[in-house]
Amino acid sequence: MAAGNHLETSEYIKHHLQNLTFGYDPGHGWTIAHSAEQASNMGFWAINLDTMLFSIGLGALFLWLFRLVARHATSGVPSKLNNAVEMVVEFVDSSVRETFHGKSRLIAPLSLTIFVWIFLMNLMDLIPVDWIPQLAQAVGVSVVGVEDPSHVYFRIVPTADINATMGMSLTVFALILIYTVRMKGVSGFVADLTLKPFAASNPLVQALLVPANLLLELVTLLSKPISLGLRLFGNLYAGELIFMLIASVGLFQLPLHFAWATFHLLIIVLQAFIFMMLTIVYLSQACEDH
Repeated sequence: MAAGNHLETSEYIKHHLQNLTFGYDPGHGWTIAHSAEQASNMGFWAINLDTMLFSIGLGALFLWLFRLVARHATSGVPSKLNNAVEMVVEFVDSSVRETFHGKSRLIAPLSLTIFVWIFLMNLMDLIPVDWIPQLAQAVGVSVVGVEDPSHVYFRIVPTADINATMGMSLTVFALILIYTVRMKGVSGFVADLTLKPFAASNPLVQALLVPANLLLELVTLLSKPISLGLRLFGNLYAGELIFMLIASVGLFQLPLHFAWATFHLLIIVLQAFIFMMLTIVYLSQACEDH
C-alpha cells in the first residue's frame, strides 16, 4: 500500500504498524491474521512472522559476515571489510575491558553480538517504508493468492516490535540472575535483596528493614530488563513512525526522508551501543561481591 493511495494518513500508519502475525484465531483456527483485530484476538502466543524473519535473517548475516572475515584474515594488506570488522571488534573489546570487572569468556562475544545484531536490525529503519511492504503485497497477491492486498501486513524493523526488544532484555535479565547466583550463591543473592540499602547492627532492627529492602531491590532489579527493552523499542518505534509520517506527505517525502535518515543514523548506532553497554554494566554488577 503506497502513500499515494486514497487512504487517510491515520489508516496508512495503522496499516504499516501492523505485523504479519500468525496464531490461533478462535473462529478460524491456526492462521495468519488479516486485520489488527484478528491479530489481537490471537492473544499472547501469536508470533510476528516478519519480526522473526528479519531478526533471524540479520543474525545469520552477522554470523556469516564475521566468519567470512575471520576465514580470510591475512597478515598482508587487509580489505576495507576486514578493517571495518576489526574496528568494531576492537571497539567492543575495549568497552568490555573498561567496564566489566569480572572474569568471563562469554561477555566479549555476547557484547559483540548484541551491538552488531541490534545495529543491523535498527539499520532496516532507513529503507523507505513502502518498498518492502509493497513487494510483500505483490507476493501475497500473485503467489499466495490473497484477494485484497490491504490485508497483507509486513514490517521490516524488528527492534520496532516490543516483543523482540523485550525478548532480548529478558534474556539479559536471565543472564544477570545466573551470574549473580553463580558468583554469590543463592544466599548471597537473597542477602543482596534483603540486607541493603538499609542496614543495622541490631538483628531485630535489620529484620524489620527486610520488607523495605526487598521492595526497593526488587524494583531496582526488575527495572533493568523493562527499561532496557522499552528504551530500544521506544526510540526505533518513534523513528519508524516519523518515516511513515514523512511518506504520507507525498511530494516532499524524498528530501524529508534523507534529512531525517541522516539524523536517525545517529540514533541507530547510539541505541545499539547503549543496549550493549548497559548489558555489560548489569553483568559486571552481578559479578561484584560487596
